Amino acid sequence: MAHGYLNHFLDNRKVKVYSAGIETHGLNPGALAIMKEDGLDISHHTSNNVDGYKDLDFDYIITVCDHANENCPYIPSKNAIRLHHNFFDPSKVVGSKKEKHAAFLKAREEIKNYFKKFVEQYELI
Repeated sequence: MAHGYLNHFLDNRKVKVYSAGIETHGLNPGALAIMKEDGLDISHHTSNNVDGYKDLDFDYIITVCDHANENCPYIPSKNAIRLHHNFFDPSKVVGSKKEKHAAFLKAREEIKNYFKKFVEQYELI
């Protein structure tokens, strides 16, 4: 979802967004659906392991959960600004379809607001 919003807020700018994790799980159907409700199609995104990007030099490295922040291998980017925010994880919610939808909506709005502010704060717009 973060990758989708970064691409959205950076519309047509010469910025390359990469997304990876310490584990690969594929795309979560709940994330796909909730992003589609906001007009963003992330179905072409992939679930990648961070080790695949170890040779790239980044401007920003953002971890989006405490587990990744604590367990992510060091990415040796010379001048990268490293940021961390522990977003609510809707995939951990057990409940009805309505409760799961509400969880993904909560996470989506949290991620959307954070990355909109990130793009503005670092003057990427």
